[in-house]
Amino acid sequence: MRHLFLLSIILCSFTQVFAQAAKTCCSAHASNQFAMLSSNEGFRKAHEEPLKKEFTQNIGRDIAFACADGKEGKAFEIEGKTKSTKYLLVFHEWWGLNAHIKDEAVTLSKKLPDWNIIAVDLYDGTSTNNREEAAQLMQGLNPKRAEAIIAGIQKKIGENAKIATLGWCMGGGWSLQAAIAGGSKTVACVMYYGFPEKEVAKLKTLKSDVVFVNATQDEWITKEVVEEFKANMKSAGKKLTLKDYDAPHAFANPSNPNFNQAFTQDAMNAVIKYLQQAGK
Repeated sequence: MRHLFLLSIILCSFTQVFAQAAKTCCSAHASNQFAMLSSNEGFRKAHEEPLKKEFTQNIGRDIAFACADGKEGKAFEIEGKTKSTKYLLVFHEWWGLNAHIKDEAVTLSKKLPDWNIIAVDLYDGTSTNNREEAAQLMQGLNPKRAEAIIAGIQKKIGENAKIATLGWCMGGGWSLQAAIAGGSKTVACVMYYGFPEKEVAKLKTLKSDVVFVNATQDEWITKEVVEEFKANMKSAGKKLTLKDYDAPHAFANPSNPNFNQAFTQDAMNAVIKYLQQAGK
């Protein structure tokens, strides 16, 4: 009987530990949930290493700004051709703020000349073309640090700003987090195959709708993930617009060997139209 009693205590303790672990997992920051995928070899190999390139365009500038955690934040800014309080915050993939992302910022600035474009650096100056290093960088990104960077840039651009967000892959998830953090200043959010926020209570605080560019062949941001996001957005009373493309993950990255130019152009046209409307 004594042995059975001790066994019941042990089982009870394991049950409590398991329940606490499950609770912690379910309440984990969305970015951490996505970062956990990078421990999977298949996930890493699914990300083709980008072609190496240098940023050679004579436009834009690197900027620095204060963050509440006492560290300095970094970003790449292209000011609009006309003075404006409209800002598009751009979030990089797991590779970091590299030449490709700066080129994307240039493209967006040409299509949205009355917007200020800011490509936010979540890795504090580090980037890579190596998938193993990218996995380590994404796993090492502390959500609190990323949130401090986002809060810092939002504070820098001012209380009267209209903020739109856009990001790809890891940055797609952070685009949504930045849109939520922007509160009433947020007017638009674009996610390219990013990991969505799962907490309905958090989604309820979102002040804009969301355009989600979806790669239907994505093995990681799967149909089930997207359907759950749709359901959660509906429960939160928020509008979600899906743009589906029969393509693999990261199809919209010109530096990716699997780049699909036709799909990328179609998605960009839809995104620009959406942002133009949001900025009115």
